[in-house]
Amino acid sequence: MGQKIKEEKLVYTTQEVAKILHSSPNYIYELINKGKLKAIKLKSFKICKSTLEEFLKENEGNDLSDIDNVRKIVEYENKGI
Repeated sequence: MGQKIKEEKLVYTTQEVAKILHSSPNYIYELINKGKLKAIKLKSFKICKSTLEEFLKENEGNDLSDIDNVRKIVEYENKGI
């Protein structure tokens, strides 16, 4: 009896990334269009797993609610917001 090997994904669609980040696909497109998240266009946008991991590491501790004005979360904590 053969053992099934789970294939690990190397690339994700924008919808998959949105689900992983608990966000909307539109927000993922905005991150891509503003150059915050690198992607590959293969008919539709694809994001490499390694790129997503790098994006998360680089932005840990940041507030990306306003992509044009990325700030450290600490700024809010110090102001009691």
